[in-house]
Amino acid sequence: MITNEMIKLENGVKVPKLALGVWMIPEKETEAAVKSAIAMGYRHIDTAQAYDNEAGVGAGVRNCGVPREELFVTSKIAAENKSYESAMESIDESLRAMGLDYIDMMIIHSPQPWVEVNQSENRYFEENIQVWKALEDAYKAGKVKAIGLFNFLKADIENILATCEVKPMVNQVLSHITNTPFELIDYCKSVGIEMGAYSPVAHGLVLQNEKIAKIAKKYGVSIPQLCIRYDWQLGMIVIPKTANPDHQKENMAIDFVISDEDMKTLKNMERIESYGEFGFFPVYGGKLKGYSGKPGTEIVD
Repeated sequence: MITNEMIKLENGVKVPKLALGVWMIPEKETEAAVKSAIAMGYRHIDTAQAYDNEAGVGAGVRNCGVPREELFVTSKIAAENKSYESAMESIDESLRAMGLDYIDMMIIHSPQPWVEVNQSENRYFEENIQVWKALEDAYKAGKVKAIGLFNFLKADIENILATCEVKPMVNQVLSHITNTPFELIDYCKSVGIEMGAYSPVAHGLVLQNEKIAKIAKKYGVSIPQLCIRYDWQLGMIVIPKTANPDHQKENMAIDFVISDEDMKTLKNMERIESYGEFGFFPVYGGKLKGYSGKPGTEIVD
């Protein structure tokens, strides 16, 4: 079963390869979304301090009827927390908000504060070292079982590796057909960092792509299913977001295999140049746009 497949991190922790993302799901709807997904078989829930729904995630995890040790919860330190003290305090607050004894994985939610993401030259190298130290201490204390990064580029990662006691285990990045950071993926793999793919369906911007639709039709699947399977076959933890039970079910029905020839075609699709009104995201291989992980207007699952 797809939801049972795992990626093993360098420290031996096993991460369910398919996760339910809860970005932009309102707090009042999050518990039900989490419980619905877990009932279907999902075992990995991905949230963040910036999403303002950690409490709903915690309630869903605590009240779903599945033993805690069978579930994997990821959260993220808000991008504005750039000191050891604020990062450590935020980890404790996440634990309180979710009502959990530990968080399976905690990651830094952007190397830069949101207002500066890819808009300034400051990569906050020294500050991120302090935040990483807080993650290391939380890891050593058993508050978190794994630690990682989000949207960190090669230089950002090298900065952490130069001084860390515990290496980053995961780097979550924007990755979908028409915008895949192949060089960054290869680099991370070369230093033992596993990859996570957020926004695998590009917030719906690939749904009107006729070339992608043609390949999806060939396999008898939807475009979102093809997109999720694409990242899956790249060996990534895939994080489609939805509160809709029907879409949750569809997103986990990816037990088909894209041929090598079709994967090559998908990898070489014309790159998206802009996300326009849908917000700002990094466009790998083109001009980097800013990315905001803060909740906003709902777009698409």
